[in-house]
Amino acid sequence: MRWASGLDSRCSLQVLIPPGRSSNATLLPVPYSSSTKFRMNEPHPPSPTLVDDTLWVVWKPIGFAQYDFAFEEQFPCKHPIFLDQEITAVARMGSAQDYAQRFAEMLGWNIRLIHSPEEYERSSLLPNWYPAISEFTPRSVWFDSIPTVDQVSSQFEFPIFVKGERQTNQHLRSQSIIETSEDLRRLLDEWSSETILWWQRLVCREFVRLRPVAEDHGTTIPKSYEFRTFWFRGELVGVGRYWVAEKYDMYPRGLEQIREIGQVVAARLRVPFLVIDFAETCDGRWIVIECNDGQDSGYAGVNAREMWRKVIEGMRRW
Repeated sequence: MRWASGLDSRCSLQVLIPPGRSSNATLLPVPYSSSTKFRMNEPHPPSPTLVDDTLWVVWKPIGFAQYDFAFEEQFPCKHPIFLDQEITAVARMGSAQDYAQRFAEMLGWNIRLIHSPEEYERSSLLPNWYPAISEFTPRSVWFDSIPTVDQVSSQFEFPIFVKGERQTNQHLRSQSIIETSEDLRRLLDEWSSETILWWQRLVCREFVRLRPVAEDHGTTIPKSYEFRTFWFRGELVGVGRYWVAEKYDMYPRGLEQIREIGQVVAARLRVPFLVIDFAETCDGRWIVIECNDGQDSGYAGVNAREMWRKVIEGMRRW
């Protein structure tokens, strides 16, 4: 792109203005910055930010500290007013109710999100990622409609871990760790009325006992020795505690093991920006707890600035 320095009167940040935009150039919406509050009901997305002349991101805060990251406060950033060619960008705008729609809308602004809709579903939904990495994660079965107690109990012994194809219901123990057939019957009856669960396919997983890091109070899933990892184009770029309020750290051999497993998982799933959650079992094995799209995922205990620095360094090598 051919850019000349200039100042967009709509925000206090320096932007880049093309010396002469072509007839097919796209006029971008107002850039989001700490000094301009983007209105959530605007008919267009925030404009893209070019981070350190390398990484394009489309971002806006969602009010969640473990997700939000103000790129312009940590890296040199540019906010173009026009795009005269298509760019590829990472979206940090919170989860989309309909990612395919978000992808299409962004493409209309000359912004191609880093994941296609197919890649997004491959990394986000257990029935899509599980078949490729089943040896690294607890045995799982999912159902296209609400199953009966007999359909579930014929395939698993209690306790059973139950979740939606994408997420649990806020880590509630009563809707995740099912101890008896009566507990299962209750959950199946509740499923369709739960706002977080009703739209998801029900997934049953083999219950695996994990190394604890805190006292089990019985109301939520027990906090285990679990870590969130971010992967960019097959490289590990971030590791941090999943349970950020607890004090525990990774040890060298554990890091080696999750790196070895994660490289295989990332190669099989073939998505550019992937999150893998790992946990250590009570018998010392490392297993994959969850995979997810890196655009949607919170940082947990990962150092966000260091992670994005590694992403930028990696992009420069590629």
